[in-house]
This record gives sequence, structure tokens and C-alpha cells, in this order.
Amino acid sequence: MEFPFYHVAAFVISAVIVLVLTPLVRKIGIASGRVDMPGDRKVHSQPMVRLGGVAIFSGVLVALLVVWFTGGFLGADGLPLDPVTDHSIWGVTLGGVAFFAIGLLDDLFGLSAISRLIMQIIVASMAWYVGVDIAFLNLPWSETGITQLPDVISWVVTIFWLVGMANAINWIDGLDGLAAGVSGIAAVVMTVVALYMQQPAAALVAAALAGASLSFLRYNFNPAQIFMGDGGAYFIGFTLAGVGIIGLVKGVTTVAVLLPSLTLAIPILDMSTVIVLRLRKGLSPFVADKRHLHHRLLKAGFSHRFTVLFIYALALWVGSLAMAFSGLRAGIPFVLASTALLSYTGWRAIHHAR
Repeated sequence: MEFPFYHVAAFVISAVIVLVLTPLVRKIGIASGRVDMPGDRKVHSQPMVRLGGVAIFSGVLVALLVVWFTGGFLGADGLPLDPVTDHSIWGVTLGGVAFFAIGLLDDLFGLSAISRLIMQIIVASMAWYVGVDIAFLNLPWSETGITQLPDVISWVVTIFWLVGMANAINWIDGLDGLAAGVSGIAAVVMTVVALYMQQPAAALVAAALAGASLSFLRYNFNPAQIFMGDGGAYFIGFTLAGVGIIGLVKGVTTVAVLLPSLTLAIPILDMSTVIVLRLRKGLSPFVADKRHLHHRLLKAGFSHRFTVLFIYALALWVGSLAMAFSGLRAGIPFVLASTALLSYTGWRAIHHAR
């Protein structure tokens, strides 16, 4: 495999733009009064600007535009890197723009949950129509292990995946640096795995998102100076979900079908657990509370930073498992290293509990 020049460029350009633009966005947010006030469910004690998603979105968009204008999405023959998924790349990119707009409108003006959900379903449906679709699933009773889905079922499953992941990232954005760090780790893993699976176009989107998310930690890690807001969370979540479809669920194999869920296991499990717990209490799954993993760790007495770093270790571990299951040779050493890191943080947690 050739040196992924454009992928490194996308990562670096996106990261630099976020580093430069975030302080400016923060100043504008403070001057305009667009801040998130402290509350019962929130861990910050001072008003915080929640428009960091503007910087993240701008970094990714500019990076992809630069790569596109310089020929990074074209092969040596001058044709798209993958003509089959060319429309899908546009579906993920433009869908991400729309999801960012929905979140930004909510950050600025406040939208009802049902209106946000309806708009998200419409945008996700358009993405499905242009090829960002889950067309098959791993079903244990199938002889081949994989079952082709009828269009209606494919649409339903795809909508659940795209809309669900956008909201899952938003739901874990409850501690300084948590959503950005977990998303950055997932995006790096997706970049590597997509390249290995010969999906360079999808890997370019993931690389730009990785650069923006990890760079944003400069201002978002505890103690945070700015939040990404719904605009940033929706954009990151949808883009990760979209890349998971077009970049990982490409080879029609059981392993390929599992890779996106494994890479994004942390937000998926957190969201699923919270929904089940709320329903068991007879509550609406959309009513905010403190049942998330990070809230439980804080309640157990762990510090803000340790809680975030522990969840980072979990994200690294499941990400390394995804690399190993994809067949990547470097996956096994990463699994061993991440297992050691997770074991150490787990030991620290147990020691703290005593």
C-alpha cells in the first residue's frame, strides 16, 4: 500500500483549522451570549460556549475540499477512487452538513426533540437513497451468515444506524473531552481499517474527522474552554456512522458487517443501556437523566479526568479489536497494548474503590 499522503494531509489540515478557529468561535460565542448555563445534569459550574462544532465542521469541510480540489479523491487514471461508492461519499459528506445544520439550529434557537428527529430521519433517508445503506445483515440462521435485506428493511435499519449514532455521540457528550476523544479514536481506527479494506475515499473522510476531533481536545479536555454542542455531536455521529457503512461494511463478509458496531461499541452500548433503564422505570427514552456510564463512574467517586481516560481506554480496546477482526496484522499488537492499558486503568479503579 502506498503512503497515504492525502489522508495524512486531510488529518493535518483539519487539525490545524480547528486549532486556529476554535478560539475565534469561542470569542464570538461569548460576545453573542451563546452559552450553556450550569444545571443539575451538568458538570460545569460556569457558562460555556457550545458552538465548538462550528470549528470541527469547518475543519473537516475545508480539509476535504482541499483534498478534492487537489485530486485526492481521484485515482491515477483520473477516475474516482471508487466509482461504485462515489455517490455514497457525497451522501455522507452532504448528510453530515445537514446534520450539522440541524444541531446548530438547536444550539442557537432550541428545537423540540420531535422536530430534530423528523429532520434527521429525512436527511438519513436521502443518504440511504444515494447509497449510504446497510443492504445486508449477519443473521445466525442464514446458511451463508449474511442475508440480503429487502429495501424497506434496509431503509429502517439504515435510519436506526445513522440517526441512532448521531444521537449516541450527542448523549456521551456529558464530560469535558469525552465525545471528542472517543470519536477521534473511532475515526482513527476507521481510517486505518478502511485503508486496509481498500476504501481510500471513505478513509479520507474519516481522517479529516479524526484530525478535527482530536485537535478539538486542545480546548475541550478537562477543564474545557468550549463545548462542541449539538451541531458538532450530530455532525460527528452521522459522519462516523456513514463512514462505517461505506468504508467498513463493504466486503460482503460476516466480519465486515460487525466492524462498525465494534468500532463504535462505547456510544452504542451506553445509549442502549440508558434507553433500557429508562423504559424499565416507565420513563421516556428521550428524558435526560444521569444514567450514562460517565455519570455512574463520577457517582462512584472517580475524578472527571480519570473517568474520561478510562472510557478512552475502553474505546482504544474495542478499536484494536476491530482492527484485529478486519485481518490487519498490526491489530494483534494493538489488542495486546490496549488490553494492558485497560487492565491498568481497571486496576486503578479497583484500587480506588477499596
